Amino acid sequence: MKDFRSYEGASSVPPEWSEEAKKLAASFQGKGEGELMRAIYSRALEGKRNGTLTNEQIDAFYAQFAPMLDSGKRKKLAKVVEELKKM
Repeated sequence: MKDFRSYEGASSVPPEWSEEAKKLAASFQGKGEGELMRAIYSRALEGKRNGTLTNEQIDAFYAQFAPMLDSGKRKKLAKVVEELKKM
């Protein structure tokens, strides 16, 4: 996944997307939360500006990743999702 455009939602996630998501998560291993948040906001802002990111895709992104997080991180992600949808 090079950008949010390549993500089509949980119902149509190609198998290679899951593998790439794992690689992306591994690339942030050991990095700070701030760095991860900046990367998410940057990609989301770019997608919103060029019309390739919809609120439905943001919701699907949350649905895909939330189960992998503990409750505290899931709440943070939910807050981020709401902020991204307001962009």
